[in-house]
Order: sequence, then structure tokens, then C-alpha cells
Amino acid sequence: MSEIRKLLDENLVLPLWPETGEILRLKRGATYAAAERGEIEVIEIGKLKRVSTSWLKRKLGIGETGDA
Repeated sequence: MSEIRKLLDENLVLPLWPETGEILRLKRGATYAAAERGEIEVIEIGKLKRVSTSWLKRKLGIGETGDA
């Protein structure tokens, strides 16, 4: 979990795939399907799909102060 925490703390956004999908333990297709259904909040920058690390922290139950 420390590697994930470091990744979340050092970035404001992460790519939908592979980082976000792998953190959520989803396969590629499942990650994109969840994003399309609105289950993963996606920020679209042109063709790029990014996910806010603050959203991911909330989804994972990780507090801003390092609580988990």
C-alpha cells in the first residue's frame, strides 16, 4: 500500500489505465467500462483520460493525512 500511497501523494491526476485500473485491481476493459458507466470519475483532456488522486483517495478510504 505504501507504493500506492506515494503515487497518490505525488500526483494530482493519474492515467485511467494502467495506474488507476491497477490500483482498483481492475483489468483494462473493466476499467474503461467502469469509467463509461460513471463509476470512476474521469477528467478528459483531449483524448487522454485522467483520474483525480483526491477522488481515488476517497474511493480507497485514504484520508488526506495518511489515514487508511
